[in-house]
Amino acid sequence: MTILVTGSAGHLGTALMRRLRAQGQTGIGLDLRASPETDRIGAIGDRMLVRAAMTGVRAVLHTATLHKPQLATHSKQDFVDVNVTGTLVLLEEAVRAGVAAFVCTSTTSVYGAALTPPPDAPAAWVTEATAPEPRTIYGATKHAAEDLCALFHREAGLPAIVLRTARFFTDADAQSERLGITDANLHTNELLNRRVALEDAVDAHFAALERAPALGFARYVVSATTPFAAGDRAALRRDAAGVVHRLFPDCARLYAARGWRLFPTLDRVYDNTAARRDLGWRPRHDFAGALAALATEETGTTAAR
Repeated sequence: MTILVTGSAGHLGTALMRRLRAQGQTGIGLDLRASPETDRIGAIGDRMLVRAAMTGVRAVLHTATLHKPQLATHSKQDFVDVNVTGTLVLLEEAVRAGVAAFVCTSTTSVYGAALTPPPDAPAAWVTEATAPEPRTIYGATKHAAEDLCALFHREAGLPAIVLRTARFFTDADAQSERLGITDANLHTNELLNRRVALEDAVDAHFAALERAPALGFARYVVSATTPFAAGDRAALRRDAAGVVHRLFPDCARLYAARGWRLFPTLDRVYDNTAARRDLGWRPRHDFAGALAALATEETGTTAAR
């Protein structure tokens, strides 16, 4: 089966193309930028380019987008042109080509203001039922792209799955610098409530491709499996570190050995239950696993001494 991957020069698109090729599947990479994983260079809003790229394609993994960091460098119209109009062109050409499955990479940023409750409120428990409240043109255009997928399923019967992915990039993080912690500390903390490993995000996309014909249309939160329960929401807002130490008694020692620290409070928790249930997705990376890796590292260091 030939699969078109948009955004093939990006972090996720590159990983998807590499997985396809490692499995011996045929992937066509489409991106504005040249890369080892890009076969066709151009914009997703270029209809003739997209039409040619769709020839013989049976499934689409649509990751191409203007991202949140580009809010500082691109206009609102740019975001509409890429995230909305570009998605529209892809959907129209996918239907024209008889594509059997369309997976659209969205973002938890569509939830916007819903992710930050008032100071005295419990942490937000974020599921597919949480109403989006976009705060930026990025979130607004990604939500619009989701709705286009739903429309094309209703009107044309296109099987389309939307994946609202949590944070998965691993580049140097401005937030870790602002908080005075290392990127590794930040990313491990975020596995508790708002991060997904790139490998798991890739797995989710392939699981969605497989399940799309049976599901028709659906939206899913894609994040690491949280160790928290909904009943922890109030405590997480008051004393998140206390909740973590109760669940993971070794955490304090492992963190102290590295000079790491937990966040004192959490304002949100992403719940991936529906994605695991409906897609058969089994994320491999979570906070417990990260602590186990730290413990193994610690043991190895001790033995080396």
